[in-house]
Amino acid sequence: MSVSSSVRRLTAAAAAAAAAVVGAAALPASAADHHPGRDHHPAVYISDVQYDSPGRDDRSNRSLNKEWVELTNDTRRAVNLDGWTLEDEDGHTYTFHHYRLDGRATVRIHTGNGRDTRTDLFQDRRHYVWDNRSDTATLRNDHGRFVDDHSWGHHRHGGDHRHGGDRRG
Repeated sequence: MSVSSSVRRLTAAAAAAAAAVVGAAALPASAADHHPGRDHHPAVYISDVQYDSPGRDDRSNRSLNKEWVELTNDTRRAVNLDGWTLEDEDGHTYTFHHYRLDGRATVRIHTGNGRDTRTDLFQDRRHYVWDNRSDTATLRNDHGRFVDDHSWGHHRHGGDHRHGGDRRG
């Protein structure tokens, strides 16, 4: 083996090792996707919230169902939401049971009573969940891990933000 071919092999090996290090360093970048100011969101995310039911807050089922949270799946594949939770700052929790969110689809989770469909789910509550002045809707997966949140007003855990990371530590 000549010196020049040994140098070429060593150079190629060093380049491959450097590429592996750069690739490994890039892997944790997904954890940084939840920082304030980033436009990226997870595959399933809170796409909209109607926290102040239009009209008079009279706790009628009609009014309760005008309070809702929407989740969107940006992927092409269905996501099994069985065991996932949607929670407010006061600990009111809705747990998804036997529900798959189709790819490129949105589901609206209403506060009141109703019949679940592919596009509308109901918490079957008799009281409002989302505070009109300030609150945070937090979505967690079936392992209790943070997926997304949506806040309005001056919420308890810091300043105002719309989507972002788990800034609660």
